Amino acid sequence: MSNEHALDEGKPIPSLVPARMDRLPWTRFHWMIVVGLGVSWILDGLEIQLVSLVGNTLKEGATLGLSTAEVGLLASIYLAGEVVGALFFGRLTDKWGRRSLFIITLMVYLIASGAAGLTWDFWSLALCRFVAGMGIGGEYAAINSAIDELIPSKYRGRVDIGVNGTYWAGALIGSAVGLVFLNTDIIPIEWGWRLCFLVGPVMGLMIIYLRRHIPESPRWLMTHGKVAEAEATVDRIEDTVRAQGGQLREVSPDEAINVVDYPPVTYREIARVMLRDYRSRSFLGFSMMVTQAFLYNAIFFTYALVLKSYFGLSDSGVALYFFPFAIGNLAGPLLLGHWFDTIGRRKMIFATYSIAAVVLFITALLFNSGVLTATTLTLMWCVVFFFASAGASSAYLTVSEIFPIELRGQAISFFFAISQLTGGVVAPFLFASLIGEGEHPARGPLAVGYVIGAVVMLIGGVIAWFFGVDAEGQSLENIAKPLSAREGGTTFQGAAPRLPSTDAQGRRITPVKPESEQGGKEPPVS
Repeated sequence: MSNEHALDEGKPIPSLVPARMDRLPWTRFHWMIVVGLGVSWILDGLEIQLVSLVGNTLKEGATLGLSTAEVGLLASIYLAGEVVGALFFGRLTDKWGRRSLFIITLMVYLIASGAAGLTWDFWSLALCRFVAGMGIGGEYAAINSAIDELIPSKYRGRVDIGVNGTYWAGALIGSAVGLVFLNTDIIPIEWGWRLCFLVGPVMGLMIIYLRRHIPESPRWLMTHGKVAEAEATVDRIEDTVRAQGGQLREVSPDEAINVVDYPPVTYREIARVMLRDYRSRSFLGFSMMVTQAFLYNAIFFTYALVLKSYFGLSDSGVALYFFPFAIGNLAGPLLLGHWFDTIGRRKMIFATYSIAAVVLFITALLFNSGVLTATTLTLMWCVVFFFASAGASSAYLTVSEIFPIELRGQAISFFFAISQLTGGVVAPFLFASLIGEGEHPARGPLAVGYVIGAVVMLIGGVIAWFFGVDAEGQSLENIAKPLSAREGGTTFQGAAPRLPSTDAQGRRITPVKPESEQGGKEPPVS
Protein backbone atom coordinates (compact mmCIF):
# COMPACT_ATOMS: atom_id res chain seq x y z
CA MET A 1 0.00 0.00 0.00
CA SER A 2 2.80 2.42 0.83
CA ASN A 3 4.38 1.76 -2.54
CA GLU A 4 1.17 2.52 -4.38
CA HIS A 5 0.69 5.65 -2.26
CA ALA A 6 4.16 6.84 -3.23
CA LEU A 7 3.29 6.39 -6.86
CA ASP A 8 0.07 8.34 -6.40
CA GLU A 9 2.12 11.23 -5.10
CA GLY A 10 4.49 11.04 -8.04
CA LYS A 11 7.42 9.86 -5.92
CA PRO A 12 9.76 7.25 -7.41
CA ILE A 13 9.89 3.92 -5.60
CA PRO A 14 12.44 1.12 -6.03
CA SER A 15 11.60 -2.13 -7.77
CA LEU A 16 13.64 -5.31 -8.06
CA VAL A 17 11.41 -6.81 -10.76
CA PRO A 18 13.96 -6.70 -13.65
CA ALA A 19 16.79 -8.13 -11.55
CA ARG A 20 14.55 -10.90 -10.19
CA MET A 21 13.27 -11.86 -13.64
CA ASP A 22 16.70 -11.86 -15.28
CA ARG A 23 18.34 -14.10 -12.69
CA LEU A 24 15.74 -16.89 -13.08
CA PRO A 25 17.08 -20.28 -14.24
CA TRP A 26 15.47 -22.01 -17.22
CA THR A 27 12.58 -24.25 -16.14
CA ARG A 28 9.31 -25.68 -17.47
CA PHE A 29 7.72 -22.29 -16.80
CA HIS A 30 9.79 -20.79 -19.61
CA TRP A 31 8.96 -23.66 -21.94
CA MET A 32 5.28 -22.87 -21.29
CA ILE A 33 5.93 -19.30 -22.42
CA VAL A 34 7.76 -20.45 -25.55
CA VAL A 35 5.02 -22.91 -26.55
CA GLY A 36 2.09 -20.76 -25.50
CA LEU A 37 3.28 -17.60 -27.19
CA GLY A 38 5.49 -18.94 -29.96
CA VAL A 39 2.59 -20.58 -31.79
CA SER A 40 1.84 -17.19 -33.40
CA TRP A 41 4.58 -17.58 -36.01
CA ILE A 42 3.53 -21.15 -36.73
CA LEU A 43 -0.01 -19.93 -37.39
CA ASP A 44 1.23 -17.17 -39.71
CA GLY A 45 3.35 -19.58 -41.73
CA LEU A 46 0.45 -22.03 -41.84
CA GLU A 47 -1.98 -19.36 -43.03
CA ILE A 48 0.18 -17.99 -45.83
CA GLN A 49 1.18 -21.42 -47.11
CA LEU A 50 -2.35 -22.85 -47.07
CA VAL A 51 -3.84 -19.84 -48.84
CA SER A 52 -1.16 -20.02 -51.53
CA LEU A 53 -2.04 -23.69 -52.01
CA VAL A 54 -5.83 -23.24 -52.17
CA GLY A 55 -5.53 -20.46 -54.77
CA ASN A 56 -5.99 -22.73 -57.78
CA THR A 57 -8.77 -24.64 -56.01
CA LEU A 58 -10.73 -21.43 -55.36
CA LYS A 59 -10.81 -20.76 -59.11
CA GLU A 60 -12.83 -23.95 -59.71
CA GLY A 61 -16.56 -23.64 -60.31
CA ALA A 62 -17.25 -26.21 -57.58
CA THR A 63 -15.73 -23.81 -55.02
CA LEU A 64 -15.94 -20.00 -55.22
CA GLY A 65 -15.04 -19.61 -58.89
CA LEU A 66 -12.58 -16.77 -58.28
CA SER A 67 -10.48 -15.14 -60.98
CA THR A 68 -6.68 -15.21 -60.94
CA ALA A 69 -6.64 -11.52 -60.02
CA GLU A 70 -8.98 -12.14 -57.06
CA VAL A 71 -6.80 -14.97 -55.79
CA GLY A 72 -3.77 -12.69 -55.91
CA LEU A 73 -5.71 -9.91 -54.22
CA LEU A 74 -6.53 -12.19 -51.27
CA ALA A 75 -2.82 -12.38 -50.42
CA SER A 76 -2.53 -8.59 -50.52
CA ILE A 77 -5.63 -8.22 -48.35
CA TYR A 78 -4.17 -10.55 -45.72
CA LEU A 79 -0.93 -8.55 -45.79
CA ALA A 80 -2.86 -5.29 -45.39
CA GLY A 81 -4.70 -6.81 -42.44
CA GLU A 82 -1.40 -7.71 -40.79
CA VAL A 83 -0.14 -4.14 -41.15
CA VAL A 84 -3.34 -2.58 -39.79
CA GLY A 85 -3.52 -5.12 -36.96
CA ALA A 86 0.10 -4.57 -35.95
CA LEU A 87 -0.36 -0.80 -35.76
CA PHE A 88 -3.75 -0.96 -34.01
CA PHE A 89 -3.04 -3.70 -31.50
CA GLY A 90 0.57 -2.60 -31.05
CA ARG A 91 -0.62 0.60 -29.40
CA LEU A 92 -3.11 -1.29 -27.25
CA THR A 93 -0.49 -3.76 -26.01
CA ASP A 94 1.53 -0.83 -24.64
CA LYS A 95 -1.60 0.68 -23.11
CA TRP A 96 -3.55 -2.36 -21.83
CA GLY A 97 -0.77 -4.86 -21.23
CA ARG A 98 0.79 -7.86 -22.97
CA ARG A 99 -1.50 -10.53 -21.55
CA SER A 100 -4.74 -8.81 -22.50
CA LEU A 101 -3.60 -8.40 -26.06
CA PHE A 102 -2.14 -11.86 -26.69
CA ILE A 103 -5.51 -13.28 -25.63
CA ILE A 104 -7.51 -10.79 -27.73
CA THR A 105 -5.40 -11.09 -30.88
CA LEU A 106 -5.51 -14.88 -30.81
CA MET A 107 -9.30 -14.80 -30.45
CA VAL A 108 -9.57 -12.39 -33.39
CA TYR A 109 -7.52 -14.76 -35.52
CA LEU A 110 -9.43 -17.86 -34.40
CA ILE A 111 -12.84 -16.43 -35.21
CA ALA A 112 -11.87 -14.83 -38.52
CA SER A 113 -9.88 -17.76 -39.87
CA GLY A 114 -12.57 -20.24 -38.87
CA ALA A 115 -15.23 -18.06 -40.50
CA ALA A 116 -13.19 -18.05 -43.74
CA GLY A 117 -14.06 -21.73 -44.13
CA LEU A 118 -17.76 -20.80 -44.18
CA THR A 119 -17.60 -18.01 -46.76
CA TRP A 120 -19.65 -17.98 -49.97
CA ASP A 121 -18.00 -15.43 -52.29
CA PHE A 122 -14.90 -13.32 -52.80
CA TRP A 123 -15.93 -10.41 -50.59
CA SER A 124 -16.93 -12.52 -47.59
CA LEU A 125 -13.63 -14.42 -47.84
CA ALA A 126 -11.67 -11.17 -48.30
CA LEU A 127 -13.20 -9.71 -45.14
CA CYS A 128 -12.32 -12.79 -43.11
CA ARG A 129 -8.79 -12.81 -44.47
CA PHE A 130 -8.32 -9.13 -43.59
CA VAL A 131 -9.51 -9.65 -40.00
CA ALA A 132 -7.43 -12.83 -39.61
CA GLY A 133 -4.42 -10.83 -40.80
CA MET A 134 -5.20 -8.18 -38.18
CA GLY A 135 -5.11 -10.82 -35.47
CA ILE A 136 -1.74 -12.20 -36.60
CA GLY A 137 -0.28 -8.71 -37.06
CA GLY A 138 -1.35 -7.84 -33.52
CA GLU A 139 0.25 -11.06 -32.30
CA TYR A 140 3.65 -9.96 -33.58
CA ALA A 141 3.60 -6.86 -31.38
CA ALA A 142 2.10 -8.41 -28.24
CA ILE A 143 4.05 -11.67 -28.37
CA ASN A 144 7.50 -10.24 -29.11
CA SER A 145 7.02 -7.80 -26.24
CA ALA A 146 5.88 -10.50 -23.81
CA ILE A 147 8.64 -12.95 -24.72
CA ASP A 148 11.39 -10.36 -24.32
CA GLU A 149 10.03 -9.24 -20.96
CA LEU A 150 9.41 -12.70 -19.49
CA ILE A 151 12.54 -14.55 -20.67
CA PRO A 152 15.78 -14.09 -18.63
CA SER A 153 18.39 -11.92 -20.33
CA LYS A 154 20.80 -14.86 -20.66
CA TYR A 155 18.40 -16.71 -22.98
CA ARG A 156 16.42 -13.87 -24.58
CA GLY A 157 18.26 -13.79 -27.91
CA ARG A 158 18.12 -17.49 -28.75
CA VAL A 159 14.49 -17.81 -27.63
CA ASP A 160 13.28 -14.81 -29.62
CA ILE A 161 15.20 -15.86 -32.74
CA GLY A 162 14.10 -19.49 -32.48
CA VAL A 163 10.46 -18.56 -31.97
CA ASN A 164 10.47 -16.16 -34.93
CA GLY A 165 11.99 -18.89 -37.07
CA THR A 166 9.12 -21.30 -36.37
CA TYR A 167 7.16 -19.47 -39.07
CA TRP A 168 8.66 -22.10 -41.36
CA ALA A 169 7.41 -24.94 -39.18
CA GLY A 170 3.94 -23.55 -39.85
CA ALA A 171 4.68 -23.42 -43.57
CA LEU A 172 5.77 -27.05 -43.51
CA ILE A 173 2.59 -28.05 -41.66
CA GLY A 174 0.54 -26.07 -44.18
CA SER A 175 2.19 -27.86 -47.10
CA ALA A 176 1.60 -31.27 -45.55
CA VAL A 177 -2.03 -30.45 -44.77
CA GLY A 178 -2.56 -29.14 -48.31
CA LEU A 179 -1.28 -32.38 -49.82
CA VAL A 180 -4.08 -34.22 -48.00
CA PHE A 181 -7.01 -31.78 -47.84
CA LEU A 182 -6.60 -30.58 -51.44
CA ASN A 183 -6.30 -34.09 -52.83
CA THR A 184 -9.68 -34.70 -54.48
CA ASP A 185 -9.13 -38.45 -54.31
CA ILE A 186 -9.32 -38.17 -50.52
CA ILE A 187 -11.63 -35.20 -49.84
CA PRO A 188 -14.24 -33.69 -52.23
CA ILE A 189 -13.08 -30.43 -53.78
CA GLU A 190 -15.94 -28.40 -52.29
CA TRP A 191 -14.90 -29.40 -48.74
CA GLY A 192 -11.11 -29.59 -48.88
CA TRP A 193 -10.41 -25.86 -49.09
CA ARG A 194 -12.84 -25.12 -46.25
CA LEU A 195 -11.11 -27.64 -44.00
CA CYS A 196 -7.78 -25.93 -44.73
CA PHE A 197 -9.03 -22.73 -43.10
CA LEU A 198 -10.01 -24.65 -39.96
CA VAL A 199 -6.55 -26.12 -39.27
CA GLY A 200 -5.19 -22.90 -37.74
CA PRO A 201 -8.16 -22.30 -35.44
CA VAL A 202 -7.98 -25.89 -34.18
CA MET A 203 -4.31 -25.36 -33.28
CA GLY A 204 -5.17 -22.02 -31.69
CA LEU A 205 -7.90 -23.54 -29.54
CA MET A 206 -5.41 -26.07 -28.26
CA ILE A 207 -3.03 -23.29 -27.22
CA ILE A 208 -5.40 -20.63 -25.87
CA TYR A 209 -5.92 -22.62 -22.67
CA LEU A 210 -2.16 -22.59 -22.10
CA ARG A 211 -2.03 -18.83 -22.59
CA ARG A 212 -4.48 -18.33 -19.75
CA HIS A 213 -1.74 -19.54 -17.38
CA ILE A 214 0.89 -17.11 -18.68
CA PRO A 215 1.11 -14.07 -16.37
CA GLU A 216 1.14 -10.43 -17.32
CA SER A 217 4.62 -9.05 -17.88
CA PRO A 218 5.86 -7.84 -14.45
CA ARG A 219 7.99 -5.30 -16.30
CA TRP A 220 4.90 -3.80 -17.94
CA LEU A 221 3.13 -3.70 -14.58
CA MET A 222 6.15 -2.05 -12.94
CA THR A 223 6.29 0.76 -15.50
CA HIS A 224 2.54 1.40 -15.43
CA GLY A 225 2.06 2.29 -11.77
CA LYS A 226 1.42 -1.28 -10.56
CA VAL A 227 4.63 -1.97 -8.69
CA ALA A 228 3.00 -4.01 -5.91
CA GLU A 229 1.19 -6.20 -8.45
CA ALA A 230 4.42 -6.61 -10.40
CA GLU A 231 6.29 -7.80 -7.30
CA ALA A 232 3.44 -10.18 -6.42
CA THR A 233 3.51 -11.59 -9.96
CA VAL A 234 7.25 -12.24 -9.68
CA ASP A 235 6.61 -13.90 -6.29
CA ARG A 236 4.28 -16.38 -7.99
CA ILE A 237 6.72 -16.96 -10.84
CA GLU A 238 9.55 -17.63 -8.39
CA ASP A 239 7.35 -20.07 -6.43
CA THR A 240 6.66 -21.92 -9.70
CA VAL A 241 10.34 -21.98 -10.63
CA ARG A 242 11.33 -23.32 -7.19
CA ALA A 243 8.63 -26.00 -7.41
CA GLN A 244 10.16 -27.05 -10.73
CA GLY A 245 13.61 -27.43 -9.20
CA GLY A 246 15.11 -24.03 -10.01
CA GLN A 247 17.71 -22.52 -7.70
CA LEU A 248 17.47 -18.74 -7.18
CA ARG A 249 20.23 -16.46 -6.02
CA GLU A 250 19.41 -13.63 -3.66
CA VAL A 251 18.85 -10.19 -5.16
CA SER A 252 20.45 -7.25 -3.36
CA PRO A 253 18.70 -3.87 -2.88
CA ASP A 254 21.30 -2.06 -4.97
CA GLU A 255 19.97 -3.90 -8.04
CA ALA A 256 16.70 -1.94 -7.84
CA ILE A 257 15.37 0.55 -10.34
CA ASN A 258 13.38 3.61 -9.28
CA VAL A 259 10.10 4.06 -11.18
CA VAL A 260 7.16 6.43 -11.20
CA ASP A 261 3.68 5.97 -12.60
CA TYR A 262 3.92 6.95 -16.27
CA PRO A 263 0.87 7.78 -18.40
CA PRO A 264 0.38 6.12 -21.83
CA VAL A 265 2.84 7.57 -24.32
CA THR A 266 1.49 9.97 -26.90
CA TYR A 267 2.34 9.86 -30.59
CA ARG A 268 4.40 13.00 -30.05
CA GLU A 269 6.47 11.24 -27.38
CA ILE A 270 6.94 8.23 -29.64
CA ALA A 271 8.21 10.50 -32.40
CA ARG A 272 10.57 12.24 -29.95
CA VAL A 273 11.99 8.98 -28.61
CA MET A 274 12.41 7.25 -31.97
CA LEU A 275 13.48 10.21 -34.09
CA ARG A 276 15.57 12.14 -31.57
CA ASP A 277 16.62 10.11 -28.50
CA TYR A 278 17.08 6.83 -30.40
CA ARG A 279 17.64 8.12 -33.91
CA SER A 280 20.50 5.73 -34.74
CA ARG A 281 18.55 2.78 -33.36
CA SER A 282 15.54 3.68 -35.48
CA PHE A 283 17.80 3.74 -38.52
CA LEU A 284 19.18 0.35 -37.48
CA GLY A 285 15.71 -1.17 -37.08
CA PHE A 286 14.48 0.27 -40.37
CA SER A 287 17.52 -0.99 -42.26
CA MET A 288 17.46 -4.50 -40.83
CA MET A 289 13.73 -5.01 -41.32
CA VAL A 290 13.58 -3.65 -44.87
CA THR A 291 16.68 -5.46 -46.16
CA GLN A 292 15.67 -8.88 -44.82
CA ALA A 293 12.07 -8.43 -46.03
CA PHE A 294 13.30 -7.45 -49.50
CA LEU A 295 15.45 -10.58 -49.84
CA TYR A 296 12.85 -12.89 -48.35
CA ASN A 297 9.90 -11.76 -50.40
CA ALA A 298 11.99 -11.51 -53.57
CA ILE A 299 12.97 -15.19 -53.42
CA PHE A 300 10.04 -16.76 -51.58
CA PHE A 301 7.22 -15.34 -53.68
CA THR A 302 8.95 -16.15 -56.98
CA TYR A 303 10.70 -19.48 -56.30
CA ALA A 304 7.81 -21.46 -57.80
CA LEU A 305 7.86 -19.30 -60.95
CA VAL A 306 11.61 -19.77 -61.27
CA LEU A 307 11.43 -23.56 -60.96
CA LYS A 308 8.59 -23.76 -63.48
CA SER A 309 9.95 -21.23 -65.99
CA TYR A 310 13.61 -22.28 -66.10
CA PHE A 311 13.44 -25.97 -65.18
CA GLY A 312 9.99 -27.01 -66.40
CA LEU A 313 8.71 -28.36 -63.07
CA SER A 314 5.01 -29.08 -62.61
CA ASP A 315 2.94 -27.61 -59.77
CA SER A 316 3.20 -30.87 -57.84
CA GLY A 317 6.95 -30.96 -58.41
CA VAL A 318 7.36 -27.42 -57.11
CA ALA A 319 5.42 -28.36 -53.97
CA LEU A 320 7.95 -31.09 -53.18
CA TYR A 321 10.87 -28.69 -53.64
CA PHE A 322 9.34 -26.40 -51.04
CA PHE A 323 10.06 -28.82 -48.19
CA PRO A 324 13.89 -28.61 -48.23
CA PHE A 325 13.59 -24.84 -48.78
CA ALA A 326 11.45 -24.51 -45.63
CA ILE A 327 13.62 -26.90 -43.61
CA GLY A 328 16.68 -24.75 -44.31
CA ASN A 329 14.78 -21.68 -43.12
CA LEU A 330 13.66 -23.43 -39.94
CA ALA A 331 17.07 -24.93 -39.11
CA GLY A 332 18.98 -21.63 -39.25
CA PRO A 333 17.35 -19.85 -36.29
CA LEU A 334 17.19 -23.02 -34.21
CA LEU A 335 20.85 -23.95 -34.71
CA LEU A 336 22.41 -20.48 -34.77
CA GLY A 337 20.22 -18.71 -32.22
CA HIS A 338 22.35 -19.41 -29.13
CA TRP A 339 25.37 -17.71 -30.77
CA PHE A 340 23.47 -14.41 -30.65
CA ASP A 341 23.62 -14.68 -26.84
CA THR A 342 27.25 -15.84 -26.65
CA ILE A 343 29.22 -14.41 -29.59
CA GLY A 344 26.94 -11.37 -29.52
CA ARG A 345 24.14 -9.66 -31.42
CA ARG A 346 26.16 -7.31 -33.60
CA LYS A 347 28.74 -9.87 -34.73
CA MET A 348 26.16 -12.54 -35.51
CA ILE A 349 23.82 -10.19 -37.35
CA PHE A 350 26.69 -9.03 -39.53
CA ALA A 351 27.81 -12.64 -40.09
CA THR A 352 24.39 -14.03 -41.01
CA TYR A 353 23.46 -11.14 -43.30
CA SER A 354 26.89 -11.16 -44.98
CA ILE A 355 27.16 -14.92 -45.48
CA ALA A 356 23.65 -15.00 -46.94
CA ALA A 357 24.64 -12.18 -49.31
CA VAL A 358 27.84 -13.90 -50.46
CA VAL A 359 26.14 -17.25 -51.09
CA LEU A 360 23.32 -15.53 -52.99
CA PHE A 361 25.91 -13.71 -55.14
CA ILE A 362 27.56 -17.04 -55.95
CA THR A 363 24.12 -18.48 -56.71
CA ALA A 364 23.49 -15.63 -59.16
CA LEU A 365 26.72 -16.37 -61.04
CA LEU A 366 26.05 -20.10 -61.19
CA PHE A 367 22.43 -19.57 -62.25
CA ASN A 368 23.44 -17.18 -65.01
CA SER A 369 26.03 -19.65 -66.34
CA GLY A 370 23.36 -22.37 -66.58
CA VAL A 371 25.19 -24.97 -64.48
CA LEU A 372 22.48 -25.27 -61.81
CA THR A 373 19.63 -27.76 -61.90
CA ALA A 374 16.35 -27.39 -60.00
CA THR A 375 17.86 -29.52 -57.24
CA THR A 376 21.17 -27.68 -56.94
CA LEU A 377 19.46 -24.27 -57.13
CA THR A 378 17.16 -25.30 -54.28
CA LEU A 379 20.18 -26.48 -52.29
CA MET A 380 21.85 -23.09 -52.82
CA TRP A 381 18.68 -21.36 -51.63
CA CYS A 382 18.70 -23.63 -48.56
CA VAL A 383 22.19 -22.43 -47.67
CA VAL A 384 21.28 -18.79 -48.32
CA PHE A 385 18.24 -18.92 -46.07
CA PHE A 386 19.84 -21.04 -43.38
CA PHE A 387 21.77 -17.86 -42.56
CA ALA A 388 19.24 -15.31 -43.81
CA SER A 389 16.45 -16.80 -41.69
CA ALA A 390 18.51 -16.38 -38.51
CA GLY A 391 19.35 -12.84 -39.62
CA ALA A 392 15.72 -12.02 -40.35
CA SER A 393 14.66 -13.35 -36.95
CA SER A 394 17.35 -11.23 -35.31
CA ALA A 395 15.80 -8.17 -36.96
CA TYR A 396 12.59 -8.78 -34.99
CA LEU A 397 14.65 -9.40 -31.86
CA THR A 398 16.54 -6.14 -32.37
CA VAL A 399 13.53 -3.85 -32.80
CA SER A 400 11.83 -5.46 -29.81
CA GLU A 401 14.64 -4.85 -27.29
CA ILE A 402 16.30 -1.53 -28.19
CA PHE A 403 13.46 0.85 -27.27
CA PRO A 404 11.90 1.72 -23.87
CA ILE A 405 9.29 -0.69 -22.56
CA GLU A 406 6.52 1.93 -22.59
CA LEU A 407 6.51 1.97 -26.41
CA ARG A 408 7.97 -1.46 -27.18
CA GLY A 409 4.81 -2.85 -28.78
CA GLN A 410 4.36 0.20 -30.97
CA ALA A 411 8.01 0.14 -32.06
CA ILE A 412 7.67 -3.51 -33.13
CA SER A 413 4.45 -2.80 -35.02
CA PHE A 414 5.94 0.26 -36.72
CA PHE A 415 8.95 -1.60 -38.11
CA PHE A 416 6.87 -4.67 -38.95
CA ALA A 417 4.53 -2.49 -41.01
CA ILE A 418 7.45 -0.86 -42.82
CA SER A 419 9.04 -4.20 -43.68
CA GLN A 420 5.77 -5.67 -44.93
CA LEU A 421 4.93 -2.68 -47.09
CA THR A 422 8.39 -2.18 -48.59
CA GLY A 423 9.73 -5.69 -48.91
CA GLY A 424 6.34 -7.28 -49.39
CA VAL A 425 5.17 -4.98 -52.16
CA VAL A 426 8.28 -3.98 -54.11
CA ALA A 427 10.39 -7.14 -54.10
CA PRO A 428 7.89 -9.74 -55.46
CA PHE A 429 6.79 -7.42 -58.28
CA LEU A 430 10.39 -6.55 -59.21
CA PHE A 431 11.65 -10.12 -59.28
CA ALA A 432 8.58 -11.50 -61.06
CA SER A 433 9.15 -8.93 -63.82
CA LEU A 434 12.75 -10.16 -64.22
CA ILE A 435 11.70 -13.72 -65.00
CA GLY A 436 11.89 -14.31 -68.73
CA GLU A 437 9.15 -15.55 -71.05
CA GLY A 438 9.04 -18.45 -73.52
CA GLU A 439 10.51 -21.95 -73.52
CA HIS A 440 14.07 -20.77 -72.90
CA PRO A 441 13.79 -17.53 -70.91
CA ALA A 442 16.82 -15.31 -70.49
CA ARG A 443 18.67 -15.82 -67.22
CA GLY A 444 20.58 -12.54 -67.16
CA PRO A 445 17.89 -10.20 -65.77
CA LEU A 446 16.99 -12.53 -62.90
CA ALA A 447 20.69 -13.09 -62.13
CA VAL A 448 21.08 -9.32 -61.87
CA GLY A 449 18.10 -9.31 -59.52
CA TYR A 450 19.82 -11.88 -57.31
CA VAL A 451 22.94 -9.70 -57.24
CA ILE A 452 20.78 -6.73 -56.18
CA GLY A 453 19.28 -8.85 -53.41
CA ALA A 454 22.77 -9.85 -52.26
CA VAL A 455 23.93 -6.22 -52.18
CA VAL A 456 20.84 -5.14 -50.24
CA MET A 457 21.40 -7.88 -47.66
CA LEU A 458 25.09 -7.01 -47.34
CA ILE A 459 24.19 -3.37 -46.74
CA GLY A 460 21.87 -4.47 -43.93
CA GLY A 461 24.70 -6.44 -42.33
CA VAL A 462 27.19 -3.57 -42.57
CA ILE A 463 24.69 -1.15 -41.02
CA ALA A 464 24.14 -3.61 -38.16
CA TRP A 465 27.91 -3.80 -37.59
CA PHE A 466 28.27 -0.04 -37.18
CA PHE A 467 24.93 0.80 -35.54
CA GLY A 468 24.08 -2.49 -33.78
CA VAL A 469 23.51 -2.69 -30.03
CA ASP A 470 25.49 -5.10 -27.86
CA ALA A 471 22.37 -6.32 -26.06
CA GLU A 472 23.46 -9.87 -25.26
CA GLY A 473 23.14 -10.70 -21.56
CA GLN A 474 21.84 -7.22 -20.74
CA SER A 475 18.63 -6.41 -18.90
CA LEU A 476 16.12 -4.69 -21.13
CA GLU A 477 16.26 -1.71 -18.78
CA ASN A 478 20.01 -1.46 -19.33
CA ILE A 479 19.58 -1.54 -23.10
CA ALA A 480 16.90 1.16 -23.10
CA LYS A 481 16.08 3.09 -19.93
CA PRO A 482 12.31 3.05 -19.23
CA LEU A 483 10.58 6.40 -19.56
CA SER A 484 9.20 5.81 -16.05
CA ALA A 485 12.67 5.29 -14.52
CA ARG A 486 14.16 7.94 -12.30
CA GLU A 487 17.63 8.55 -10.91
CA GLY A 488 18.66 7.77 -7.37
CA GLY A 489 18.87 3.98 -7.40
CA THR A 490 21.58 1.66 -8.53
CA THR A 491 21.17 -0.83 -11.26
CA PHE A 492 20.68 -4.38 -12.30
CA GLN A 493 23.51 -6.77 -12.96
CA GLY A 494 26.04 -4.27 -11.65
CA ALA A 495 25.19 -1.46 -14.06
CA ALA A 496 22.93 1.54 -13.59
CA PRO A 497 19.89 2.32 -15.76
CA ARG A 498 21.19 3.73 -18.99
CA LEU A 499 20.50 6.98 -20.74
CA PRO A 500 19.28 7.25 -24.34
CA SER A 501 22.53 8.94 -25.36
CA THR A 502 24.92 6.59 -27.12
CA ASP A 503 28.39 6.59 -28.53
CA ALA A 504 29.13 7.15 -32.22
CA GLN A 505 28.03 3.66 -33.15
CA GLY A 506 24.95 3.73 -30.94
CA ARG A 507 25.74 0.38 -29.37
CA ARG A 508 27.23 1.16 -25.97
CA ILE A 509 25.44 3.37 -23.48
CA THR A 510 27.24 5.07 -20.63
CA PRO A 511 25.62 4.00 -17.35
CA VAL A 512 24.45 6.66 -14.92
CA LYS A 513 26.11 6.56 -11.52
CA PRO A 514 23.81 6.70 -8.49
CA GLU A 515 23.77 10.13 -6.90
CA SER A 516 25.44 8.78 -3.78
CA GLU A 517 28.40 7.54 -5.83
CA GLN A 518 28.86 10.36 -8.32
CA GLY A 519 32.24 11.97 -8.50
CA GLY A 520 34.30 9.47 -10.48
CA LYS A 521 33.58 8.21 -13.96
CA GLU A 522 32.53 4.64 -14.57
CA PRO A 523 33.61 3.01 -17.84
CA PRO A 524 30.95 2.02 -20.37
CA VAL A 525 29.57 -1.46 -20.03
CA SER A 526 29.89 -3.55 -23.17
